[in-house]
Amino acid sequence: MAKHRTLTTLACALTAVFVTAWAPAPPAGPAVVTTVHTRDGLVRGAAHDGYRTFEGIPYAAPPVGAQRWAAPRPAAAWAGVRDATRPASACPQPAGEVPGGSTDEDCLHLNVTTPDGAAPERPRPVIVWLHGGGLTTGAAGSYDAHRMATRGDVVVVTVDYRLGALGFLAHAGLPGSGTFGLADQQAALRWVRDGIRAFGGDPHNVTLAGESAGGYSVCAQLAAPAAAGLFDRAIIESGPCTGSPDRPFAPSAVPLSTARGAGADLAAKVGCGPSRDVLACLRRVPVSRLLAAQDTDQQPAYATPLLPADPAAAVAAGRFRPVPVLIGNNHDEGNGWAAGIIQAGNPVTPATWPDVVAAFFPSPGQAKAVVREYPVHRTDGGPVFGAVIGDANFACPTARTGGLLAAHVPVWRYEFADDHAPPLTPGTPPFPLGAPHASELPYLFDLGGRPRELTAAQHRLADTMIDYWTRFARIADPNGPSSPRWSRQTVLSLAPDHIVPTRTARFRHHCAFWSTLG
Repeated sequence: MAKHRTLTTLACALTAVFVTAWAPAPPAGPAVVTTVHTRDGLVRGAAHDGYRTFEGIPYAAPPVGAQRWAAPRPAAAWAGVRDATRPASACPQPAGEVPGGSTDEDCLHLNVTTPDGAAPERPRPVIVWLHGGGLTTGAAGSYDAHRMATRGDVVVVTVDYRLGALGFLAHAGLPGSGTFGLADQQAALRWVRDGIRAFGGDPHNVTLAGESAGGYSVCAQLAAPAAAGLFDRAIIESGPCTGSPDRPFAPSAVPLSTARGAGADLAAKVGCGPSRDVLACLRRVPVSRLLAAQDTDQQPAYATPLLPADPAAAVAAGRFRPVPVLIGNNHDEGNGWAAGIIQAGNPVTPATWPDVVAAFFPSPGQAKAVVREYPVHRTDGGPVFGAVIGDANFACPTARTGGLLAAHVPVWRYEFADDHAPPLTPGTPPFPLGAPHASELPYLFDLGGRPRELTAAQHRLADTMIDYWTRFARIADPNGPSSPRWSRQTVLSLAPDHIVPTRTARFRHHCAFWSTLG
């Protein structure tokens, strides 16, 4: 059992820190400035070749002091011109994607990238991007969206929202328990509704998009009554709505009672458990101590005012916001985690495979069934482990989510399948990773402001993906005159020079097996 606990803990840690290898590019030299009058005051951004950026704009008041673990409040207006030429601090998180981490709670900011020509008189579609990172790490400033903005002629907004215990603490008597990070996302969407026209964005054509925990956040907002009217389409990348806590690699929600138990554990760890006023005590605890004490994985709470139902149940029952959806996953989602667990000293061989499987499927019957369905031979342990993680946590839940959504709304499904996608983590993996979790992101964004090295064929794929994504944002249909036709009855397999609509894509997935396993 000790090995089981070690592997499961490692899995949760990797869920939070995977794809945190990019570091932000050093600040660029002086740029031409551009000024926009927002509802809260003037902001001074930077003009570039074909686009403009406005970074670090507050969309809500700082959640500090007595406002720690409170609903987001409107940002205060300012006098003069606010500098918006560089991102603000990321929300508190341990070191990883953000070098050195962050302890700055004044973090409810967003960044706007707008193409030249976008103006209130000719507004462009808006894509609001929610970053991934296990609801524990990540930063809006990691996503340079200028390629999407200029090629797709759209306005892109990237959002920082509260993470970890500061975003998802639950405690009896605390309004908003377990959903503060989701409330922040809604506050950002309200800011977009009320203020994006000043940047040339169309507040009546907003697409909410995200990857991993950001994709699951989109699922949560589809099921959240208070998000009604705040967005018109949804893009869900590798964050299926039907995740569950027994699949630890993909995000999911937990009942409020479970979240409150985790909150009580946190209070005890930081010395506030015996306090007469636990919340007052917690609000005095330094951020660094909270980060050290919080669980590695974070989950929003349902059975709450913001999230009345588990998103999985809401989607299954058809009780979600009826907007068109573009949804998909990567062909080798699990390979990055499998490689990390193996490199941490846990080899996957025919002898160790049953014990590794049992770490994630503690029921003896389930573990034996997985070993039979996914046998490991002498040299293929890593890819088989990756296939189990990817199929159980992403591919099959995504297929199920897509089917459930399609019974009510237009749904477009894809599978990113570039076998040679640029690596997102340093070092040499123990086996080829193919198209692992988050590997589609460099095709849509320059991560950390640094373009990835792509081949000519990969550049063409990146352009095609941006075309699909932004046309969907514009008209709820990704098809255009020159790209391969994308049918709603098929899955589009996305690989360099091999963009193929098919009923199976390159699925190696055993979804019938996983549906019987539960």
